[in-house]
Amino acid sequence: MTATAAVAVPAKAPAAPGRRRLGRRGGRGGWAALAFLAPALLTFGYFAWWPMISSVVLAFQRTNLIDPARWVGWDNFRTLFADPLLAKAAGNTLWFTILALVIGFPVPLVLAVMMSELRRLGGLMRVLVYLPVAMPPVVAVLLWKWFYDPDFGLFNKLAGLVGVAPLSWLQSAGTAMPSLVLEATWATAGSTVLIYLAALAGVSRELYDAAEIDGASIWRRLWHVTLPQLRGILLLILLLQVIGTFQVFTEPFVMTDGGPDDATVTVLLLLYRYAFVYGDYGAAAALSVLLVITLGLLSATYLRLTRRWSSR
Repeated sequence: MTATAAVAVPAKAPAAPGRRRLGRRGGRGGWAALAFLAPALLTFGYFAWWPMISSVVLAFQRTNLIDPARWVGWDNFRTLFADPLLAKAAGNTLWFTILALVIGFPVPLVLAVMMSELRRLGGLMRVLVYLPVAMPPVVAVLLWKWFYDPDFGLFNKLAGLVGVAPLSWLQSAGTAMPSLVLEATWATAGSTVLIYLAALAGVSRELYDAAEIDGASIWRRLWHVTLPQLRGILLLILLLQVIGTFQVFTEPFVMTDGGPDDATVTVLLLLYRYAFVYGDYGAAAALSVLLVITLGLLSATYLRLTRRWSSR
């Protein structure tokens, strides 16, 4: 005797009405969010991305920005590489970056650690450190240009009080670039100090208490507790500082105009000269493209090399 068993196949349950309404509502919400973002995206694209694209196109053209542009291909890049001042400007920019890392990178960190240890004067110190950032950059540079004056500048007057002969701060090729770095460090350190202070506030106090119980000095606490906890922010600040120093312009333009003997001509100052002194806007755009490519490759290499170390 055989029996046939009927296998009931369950019917597919209809989608819940609430879920369909949720999907439609989510789609409408996405379009609404896009509509709200559209003005900001269009504004950013017009004022940020469109000039970049126009610069790339201009790098292959020759124009005075009045007459119609003429396509010249790679001629602007050949003009740049044939200019001996390009290598000089690149070397000066690299030298400025190295000095800024040696002088300007550790100073904000040391100031932030010292200020975090203060109990009473911490607020006042924060205000004093940030004041140079609030000052207009050109005003700050002109103020320091007066400080560096070889005849009646503040620095030489202070040096004379201790019997040191007056120095040619900006008139000597050996001291001009370090002088620019000192001013740039003073003018920009405040923002970095505040970032470090915010990062230090997130470090667990228990780690410092345990180090103090073990008898660790302040320098050992800094090396074994503070720096490992700030690893990620240190790497980010280092990258941003390298990118910023590669684009230095205000200090050499206002203080020295690239002198003495082109000792402080930077890449951006050379770019300015090509555009507004020589009137060669195509070569200036080509130089800007080379700078963007250099910084892009440098950033990508840096992030790749530090990815594993920053995630520890």
